[in-house]
Amino acid sequence: MRSDELKPDDESKISEDRREALRYALAIGSGAAIASSLVTPASAQAAADNTLDRIRATKALRIAVLPGELPYFNKDLASGTWSGFSIDMANDIAKLLDVKLEYIESTYGNSILDLQANKIDLGFALNPTPQRALVVDFTSLVFPHPFGAMLKKGMEAKTWADINKPEVKIAVDVGSANEAVARRFAPNATIKSMKSRDEVMLEMASGRVDCVVNALVLGLTAIAKNPSLGSYKILQSPSVTVSSSCAVRREADKRWRDFLSVWIDYNRGVGQMREWFVKGLALSGVKPEDVPVELNI
Repeated sequence: MRSDELKPDDESKISEDRREALRYALAIGSGAAIASSLVTPASAQAAADNTLDRIRATKALRIAVLPGELPYFNKDLASGTWSGFSIDMANDIAKLLDVKLEYIESTYGNSILDLQANKIDLGFALNPTPQRALVVDFTSLVFPHPFGAMLKKGMEAKTWADINKPEVKIAVDVGSANEAVARRFAPNATIKSMKSRDEVMLEMASGRVDCVVNALVLGLTAIAKNPSLGSYKILQSPSVTVSSSCAVRREADKRWRDFLSVWIDYNRGVGQMREWFVKGLALSGVKPEDVPVELNI
């Protein structure tokens, strides 16, 4: 069929062909694993314990869901329906594998423990740290979560040097990554460490500080709730980020981790990951035009 003869429903046919091709490729991989398992009992046990094989056998993908953690997770209390950036990601993975999602409510910290205990197959929106990497595996990068500053109205800043001045008053929550970043990259500023994020926002709203140093999601959602706080800017020179990735159970067979890494790289490359992220932010009232264009996702 020529390209000018494509029908409106061809897109769904292409998507189905994509899923079928993936299932075929996975089937070949499983066949190879089964063949190799005939060599030794240890190999047979490894194949039986493989996450990807278990998901395909049970037709279920178990994921950790974190109530109230927007833009990644949001639960409608009336219907029990989940939405958000991570849920959109999980739904697409489940469709490709032709399986259903099972939700296990958890927290960021407990997601790692749930993976180790084999309660879940996949943890979203997790920061790969050296300590965590000792006990679980991480996929390729979903996106580098940038740090910047909420700036009072009328204030301009593009780099850390722009706020690294004694006359600039900065509020941060004590003991947080936000405070660590502020003290490292704006050490000459007047930094006020508050007990909680709520106190930080009160300082900003009252005009007692000029800006608040925090990660992008925190900054954008706070301003969406109270536009009078000002604007958010990702600061450069240097670019300061914390990695956001997915975590899987540590196992000898890396097919599940490798499949997810390829899936992530593909969806980042075609712009789908950014679309899901912006959609998740909208649940907190963040408008698409308020998401910085320099966000690398």
